[in-house]
Amino acid sequence: MTVTDSLARTAMSQKISPLPPLNCLQAFEAAARRRSFTQAATELNLTQSAVSRQIKRLEECLGRPLFTRDALSVTLTPAGERYFELVQGLLRELASGTAELTRRQGSLQLTLASSPTVASMWLTRRLPELKRACPQLDIRILTAEDPRRLDPSEFDLALYYLLPGEREPEGVRIRPVFGPERVIALCSKAYLQQNGPITDPAQMLKQHTLLELEDHYHDWLTWRDWFAGIEQPWQAPAHTFKANSYLLLMQAALAGQGITLGWERLLEPYLSEGALVQALPESMPSRGYLCLLEPSHRHASVAARQFIRWLLPE
Repeated sequence: MTVTDSLARTAMSQKISPLPPLNCLQAFEAAARRRSFTQAATELNLTQSAVSRQIKRLEECLGRPLFTRDALSVTLTPAGERYFELVQGLLRELASGTAELTRRQGSLQLTLASSPTVASMWLTRRLPELKRACPQLDIRILTAEDPRRLDPSEFDLALYYLLPGEREPEGVRIRPVFGPERVIALCSKAYLQQNGPITDPAQMLKQHTLLELEDHYHDWLTWRDWFAGIEQPWQAPAHTFKANSYLLLMQAALAGQGITLGWERLLEPYLSEGALVQALPESMPSRGYLCLLEPSHRHASVAARQFIRWLLPE
């Protein structure tokens, strides 16, 4: 046995220590990232007291406080800030390595994260084209409304509408898929056949049913915003159909239940095939634009690079 072999065997047999209570690190990372024990508990599906106990145990193990607590908030101490950077980096690396190992051997599996609306109304409509261009890809779609609630280790690439000036998701590189587009009023041909023509914005408010989004996510406009954007007077519509899901409103529009706001390039497949038509000629520029998000802490996989070349050929 060589000296090198002897040293390697000794290193393999040595216990790794000291280590903190490993089950406490995830609670600490979530609380430090969100600056809230309550939000960390919601994310981890634990009680706030459970998160507090795990962090207290970690602080006792380290022999120093990681948070400064008061009645309204928690703040990382200088030691907590340094430890958070270390723990988050190690957990992300571990999650990335675990995801890589659990992917099926011999396949090009790609996990795409997206909002439910973008996934169902745009991405899935383009999957046949993607499969023709990249037949070896195995696609997994992960949906979540807010990209800031996703950890970059959970996906290979993501597609989201983002607003300039808003707080961007952390740990990702961002590039636009396409720029601002027109926001237009849309309905089905069946709706027009049943309810008559739409002649102008004022007549639409008085005689037609507007599909309205409640509790809207920040990058979706309201009808009031749209009327301001086209410089037309606003008043409460005579008839409305309300829901807290934009995807549900789109299904209602396709079923002939009313008029909705739509993003022209997002809904291009429905416009080109005639499932939806533009109800009025007026339009306004969109506030946000569709972006591709790439985790910045790891190199793009072969599957991710193939998808990017298909999506952004230029």
